Amino acid sequence: MPQTVVEKMAQAHLAEGPQRPLRAGDFVSIRPHHIMTHDNTSAVIKKFQGIGAKKIHDKRQPVFALDHDIQNQSEENQKKYRAIAAFAKQHGVDFYPAGSGIGHQIMVEKGYVVPGSFVVASDSHSNMYGALAAVGTPVVRTDAAAVWATGEFWWQVPRTVQVVLEGRLPAGATGKDVIIALCGLYNHDEVLNAAVEFAGLGVASLSMDARFTISNMSTEWGPLVGWFPCDQVTLAYLERVHSALARHGVERFSAGDLERWRKTPPRADPDAAYAARITLNLDEVTPHVSGPDTVQVMASLAEMEEKKVAIQKAYLLSCVNSRLEDLEAAARVVKGKKVARGVKFYLGAASRWVQEEAERSGAWQALLESGAIPLPAGCGPCIGLGVGLLEPGEVGISATNRNFKGRMGSRDARCYLASPEVVAASAVAGYISSVEGLCGDGATPRLTGAEPRAHTINRRYNEFASPAASGSEKVEILPGFPERVRGRLIFLTADNINTDAIYGKDYTYRDDMTPEMMANVILENYDPQLAAHTRPGDVLVGGFNFGTGSSREQAVTSLQAKGIPMVIAASFSQTYLRNAFNNGFLCIEAPQFVTRLREQFASQLKAGDKTVMPGDEVEVDFTSGLITYRGEQFHFPPLGSVPQSLVAARGIENLVAKKLALGN
Repeated sequence: MPQTVVEKMAQAHLAEGPQRPLRAGDFVSIRPHHIMTHDNTSAVIKKFQGIGAKKIHDKRQPVFALDHDIQNQSEENQKKYRAIAAFAKQHGVDFYPAGSGIGHQIMVEKGYVVPGSFVVASDSHSNMYGALAAVGTPVVRTDAAAVWATGEFWWQVPRTVQVVLEGRLPAGATGKDVIIALCGLYNHDEVLNAAVEFAGLGVASLSMDARFTISNMSTEWGPLVGWFPCDQVTLAYLERVHSALARHGVERFSAGDLERWRKTPPRADPDAAYAARITLNLDEVTPHVSGPDTVQVMASLAEMEEKKVAIQKAYLLSCVNSRLEDLEAAARVVKGKKVARGVKFYLGAASRWVQEEAERSGAWQALLESGAIPLPAGCGPCIGLGVGLLEPGEVGISATNRNFKGRMGSRDARCYLASPEVVAASAVAGYISSVEGLCGDGATPRLTGAEPRAHTINRRYNEFASPAASGSEKVEILPGFPERVRGRLIFLTADNINTDAIYGKDYTYRDDMTPEMMANVILENYDPQLAAHTRPGDVLVGGFNFGTGSSREQAVTSLQAKGIPMVIAASFSQTYLRNAFNNGFLCIEAPQFVTRLREQFASQLKAGDKTVMPGDEVEVDFTSGLITYRGEQFHFPPLGSVPQSLVAARGIENLVAKKLALGN
């Protein structure tokens, strides 16, 4: 069966899963090449020790990089950092102390990410590794502990959306403008939880740093993977990495590997099936600005300059846009100029090596002479830590990847995103501004070949209705996992039901909540009467993107406390899905079933009912991947041994402990 590149790379790193070519929707166990953790290494250590693990399964897999809170010199934080360093030394794990740089940058510049590899991190911007033709994807902390202990983590293979790049970026347009355009024009979850595969002749015109930017910020667009092909640009970058490491006696890949990637780079099968295809003409991309406070809204730089939006802070830092190319581009803008009165311009390199290179080129000094305020190589203001945060009423423009309200400081501030050149020009002008000749004509880029959201989503699941997934593929049921679940149907009609709606913030940080108390407040912020009208055994059915929002595990465990055996939804937030199976809670995706329910209960939906309780039962058969309701049947991706083992063990911590007890 033809496979996309992500399906093929998952197959290559498969530890457990279906004994056939993998396809989107399959649950598998993956043995990743590497796993990076940062300041949250401390929390992962606690989980690792809590499951009874004594040693790292493969000390070559983990990489520790301290980067998030490095400006915090408190004894409490320094004690945490010392404990992480000691743990790394004890177990022989590669460790990068505070000031070395941002973890994602360290992973690529130190040779941990290579074409065809599968690399994960307990950080959402792991997508960045896709720029080097790797699968880079995030995991949660419990998954990280599982990888340390067993070398594996579970994953659901995502659908793939192909983004075809044509043409060449005009002068003044950057990789940041490409991803800003995609985030702004496709802002209805078209690629949510997908793998995005960039392709087309336009790819070759993009520098390595531009690809890092696009892959990194693809996280904000919604996919789990942002993959670029391996070409001459990739190989030239890796040759430089190889030479730099060799000077220090380190070899993470060989000259033979480089030749192999040159001759047989990872690629999709020619007739691979994609869930959707988007075409972007790079010729028509002009500088744009995201925001304020969201990446889903954009405006051309020409339009923003006319408004003369005054700023008080500017930021050139973070893992998305503070590499050498970015710093040099900004330096050219500010050379011989000064930061405007009343503006603070914060500067931080992606790594110590990047800063040293910028110092050698003169870019760093030019930025400092303009009035930029240097910060250590790390995260800092991007995540609301350290100095330079936005104060109430202030406006900031940033070359970071996120401008969510309150993320970089006060919720009463506003934040825009733009390329390093625009950030630098704005810092000098005192308002959101272009450099001479940078604006272009201000036109919005034209995208062609894209499909409406509903069509994209329907196509996503057509492959699940193939003969292999619609009855001919019988699933063996493991001991402790149910063959069938039957329960009263409770239809939650809305899309994007978030974790605060499922389990409210008023209870999240209370330590006195018993399971009974948790059960009594489920979905209180969605439908205040629902908890009183549900009973153990009820099957909840939700819409698209169920469980979006924060990562609170109580949005899963509260439903378990109520006795809810499972949730069926059109689609899930990937974080919710991971928390569910990591706690042994059943979730299945069945968009066609949800669409049919919306047809059947159209009158209630029209009346605005949030919950429909028809009173009859739905049956789910896990041996054949079938949902039966009112005489109709609907298929869902079959759950094989990987998700079954998580449910049967009542969660990943129990499963890992069991594996360790059996000698893995």
